[in-house]
Amino acid sequence: MPFSPINDIVKLFMKMRFRHIDSYLYNGPEIQQSNLMKMVKYAKNTVYGKEFHFKDIKNYEDFKRQVPIREYEALAPYINRNRDGEQNVLWPTMIKWFSKSSGTTDSKSKFIPVSFESIKENHLRGGQDIFSWYCESHLDSQVFTGKSLRLGGSSSVNSINHESYYGDLSAIIVENLPLWAEIRSTPNQRISLLPEWEEKLEAMATATIQEDVTSLVGVPSWMLVLSKYILKKTGANNLKEVWPNLELYVHGGVSFVPYRNEFKKLVGPNEINYTETYNATEGFFAVQDQFPGQGMLLLIDHAIFYEFVPLNEYVGEGSKAISLGEVEIGETYAMIITTKSGLWRYSIGDTIRFVSKNPYRIEIVGRTKHFINAFGEELMIDNAASALARACNATGASIKDYSAAPIYMDGNKNGAHEWIIEFNNPPENLEVFGTVLDNALKEINSDYEAKRHKNIALGFPVIHQAKEKVFYTWLKSKGKLGGQNKVPRLSNNRQVLEELLEINAH
Repeated sequence: MPFSPINDIVKLFMKMRFRHIDSYLYNGPEIQQSNLMKMVKYAKNTVYGKEFHFKDIKNYEDFKRQVPIREYEALAPYINRNRDGEQNVLWPTMIKWFSKSSGTTDSKSKFIPVSFESIKENHLRGGQDIFSWYCESHLDSQVFTGKSLRLGGSSSVNSINHESYYGDLSAIIVENLPLWAEIRSTPNQRISLLPEWEEKLEAMATATIQEDVTSLVGVPSWMLVLSKYILKKTGANNLKEVWPNLELYVHGGVSFVPYRNEFKKLVGPNEINYTETYNATEGFFAVQDQFPGQGMLLLIDHAIFYEFVPLNEYVGEGSKAISLGEVEIGETYAMIITTKSGLWRYSIGDTIRFVSKNPYRIEIVGRTKHFINAFGEELMIDNAASALARACNATGASIKDYSAAPIYMDGNKNGAHEWIIEFNNPPENLEVFGTVLDNALKEINSDYEAKRHKNIALGFPVIHQAKEKVFYTWLKSKGKLGGQNKVPRLSNNRQVLEELLEINAH
């Protein structure tokens, strides 16, 4: 690869940033408490700050006592006032951006306020820190010699009124990228913000195959769709034939475990590096700073204050939270955040587990509302992802998408879990696949194993092989094609599964 002064200059800048990151790795609780008090003081004269007497808050205990934990519905009236043009409601500086939630939530849209401080100090800083960690651990990297292919949402930014705008978070970030980042990205802003996924797919492929792409950034399920489209369009055998200098894939949004083998096939014989992120609509929370499987570093000094509720004690808005300094390794927590966009003690619905406290590293377990616990089995997304990966490895299969829900007990008939799986490469024998999956879940989850004992509560899992594009059709029917959108993996009710099965039947 030819010498690139730009690569060396940017890597030097990233190294300077890494020194700052390194300085706060081991004093997280102190930094968190200090940042909280600054946010509270800054917002004391907002509508929310006056209602909950921010001026009287002197420490974290006061904050817990005076400010309630909130889910979206409770904050919505304040957010709606902000969307209608009223300022100084939740946060003192002007908020004109609202990110329309488009993940594994209900069909009802959520509008998350996004302040300039949040864009600059959280989202953009988090994105920068991904590459800071990567360059620190890969000293010979040439990732900045080429461009980063970004695959965001399929929604442009739309006007609410003359002062307020909404769109996918990725669209808002694209609108606010610094010039240097825009120059090093592909495709251009016009293509990135195309609202129709099918049109965007063709435009992205046409634009990016001509570029020297050295990194990919996006949700695995949609990056697979784009990658396969590009291989079909170019006639190449693998992505390395299209982009010889490709060296990094930054992924997040869903577990990468079921997709890893498929990406290895697409990339080709010369392997690339993979880096996981925890980046949601509400904030950028963590980045992978070590090898895969060792957790992600919680971003301590990125305009977010974190609290945690033990999952077995989580009851929604009446929950009792603890601070970062009180967490225990191995415990599963519902995560509560306070941000510089005015999300005060906001329950984002995600569950995490700490794997390290020095520094603080986490792994994503699942969702407070996206799991299966119809029979006391407490099946979380990380259990499902790990078990599916084992089943794929044992049978030579690879998965494109999946979803599961309970079959409820009916008379003398016991319950079960029902899965619909769309395969890239289906197993030769679906029953063998199901047996491996079932055994893996028993090994991973003792509650599942207990309920499966002698089929007393749970019977053998029911697995349907989905026809091609079943999940794509479901997402399209919901107006959720592209980028950050995904089908709920696990549901404690059958609504999503029934809709998928209906599509599969036709």
